[in-house]
Amino acid sequence: MSLFIVSTPIGNLEDITLRAIKILASVDTILCEDTRRTGLLLQHLHIKKPLIPYYEEIEDRKIPEIIALLQHKSIALVSDAGTPLISDPGFKLVRECIQRGIKVESIPGPSAAIAALTSSGLPPDKFIFLGFVNKKNFPSVKPGVTAIFYAAPHKLVQNLKDLEAAFGDIEIVVCRELTKVHEEIWKGAISQALSHFSHPKGEFVLLFQGANPKASMSSAGTPPLP
Repeated sequence: MSLFIVSTPIGNLEDITLRAIKILASVDTILCEDTRRTGLLLQHLHIKKPLIPYYEEIEDRKIPEIIALLQHKSIALVSDAGTPLISDPGFKLVRECIQRGIKVESIPGPSAAIAALTSSGLPPDKFIFLGFVNKKNFPSVKPGVTAIFYAAPHKLVQNLKDLEAAFGDIEIVVCRELTKVHEEIWKGAISQALSHFSHPKGEFVLLFQGANPKASMSSAGTPPLP
């Protein structure tokens, strides 16, 4: 049988492909991070399927069970939102399936990282996705490369301070609540972002252009966003 990697909406429930709906309706069971959240999506789509919890803390011990099911069942893997494996569990399962000759098929669709990149105004020809970051990630971003990373609301302020410590008060793009009612795409210096998002709420994607470490806007002449 097959494992289907199915992308689901990152906010707006209309952002799901016809093929994704068809696959979710046809598989025997669905792996998901949060059964309640996926259940709401399936309810919206008028689909009823058995749901198996599959999140980071139980990923390793669930793999043998899922591999056994895949011998006679078709399974879809979804994350809470967006494309599975992208800062979400699933890579270890996909790797195990490939090693065992089990077919893995990707059903492409929404991704917060790509949605943010295409609406940011930053160059999209060379980019790097950092996932959820810590201060050790930032110095690896080369000049001229657009960097994209996710930030949880309770870590946003610290992420901004770490970014400023690495590169200075550079200009960044902050995308909040993409595709949702309160979507916001904000551009400005890190110092301004710290003030604007002093009480952050929602889901965040941040973007910036790589620069020499500690290269502030004033000393390095960082060009304005296009």
